[in-house]
Amino acid sequence: MTRNPPGELPPERARLASALRELRTGTGLSLAALATKTTFSKSSWERYLNGRTLPPRQAVQELCRLGGVPEARCLALWELAESEWSGRTAAAPPADPTAVEVRPAATGKGRLMAVLASVCALAAGGLSVALVFLAGQATDSRPAPPPSAAPTPRCRGLSCEGMSPMAMKCGTTPLTLASHRTSTGAHLELRYSDTCEAGWARMWSTRVGDRLELTRTSGNRPHSARITDGIAAQSYIFTPMTEAHPGTTVRACFRPMTGGDRECFEARV
Repeated sequence: MTRNPPGELPPERARLASALRELRTGTGLSLAALATKTTFSKSSWERYLNGRTLPPRQAVQELCRLGGVPEARCLALWELAESEWSGRTAAAPPADPTAVEVRPAATGKGRLMAVLASVCALAAGGLSVALVFLAGQATDSRPAPPPSAAPTPRCRGLSCEGMSPMAMKCGTTPLTLASHRTSTGAHLELRYSDTCEAGWARMWSTRVGDRLELTRTSGNRPHSARITDGIAAQSYIFTPMTEAHPGTTVRACFRPMTGGDRECFEARV
């Protein structure tokens, strides 16, 4: 099994931890409150949310239910992280989070994993994540459980200004307005929720110290997100939202930790 440098999480476990943190934020529960509502302790949740320990499948299920997110979506990320943890599949972060990829499992003998990736957000996007089909599951004739209803957004328009897209439930089915690859290799996207009438930006494949700012070209106070540690650098990180009605132009500007030139791109809602 491939080992990551000390302090660096494997990519799939980092994505799972990021999604679980966003879910917990959306519930509004502290770690202590989360422990009282689940079968897992406060210290266990701290390890799961930081990515230091791969959570049990049951822990992911319980947090999904509390967050009002379809269980199958959460478990798809857990399946990828568990496969990476056990060495059944090669670990490699996606260059494009909407990519569709088919690759053999790491054993290379008679097993084929088809991964249909539609990741979020967190995105942040929302929590639309991969659906994983293993060869052994293809013959499972059990009916799939009915999908859970999408969470109701908690803000709209001006009331979303400066708020988290995850906490406000605006990242469930976002639109990608534009994307950009920086000279340092970071991936950036401008995202938009028509139900919340608000936009935000997200970044991944970043470095500690990188910063992303979001503004409207019509003028408003910038909203920013900064990579503060190695776990954040391996995750999808989002700016707070800004009000954005049809016709509004939003702009994202990336400031690398190396102090290089600022890179900006924009899109019209």
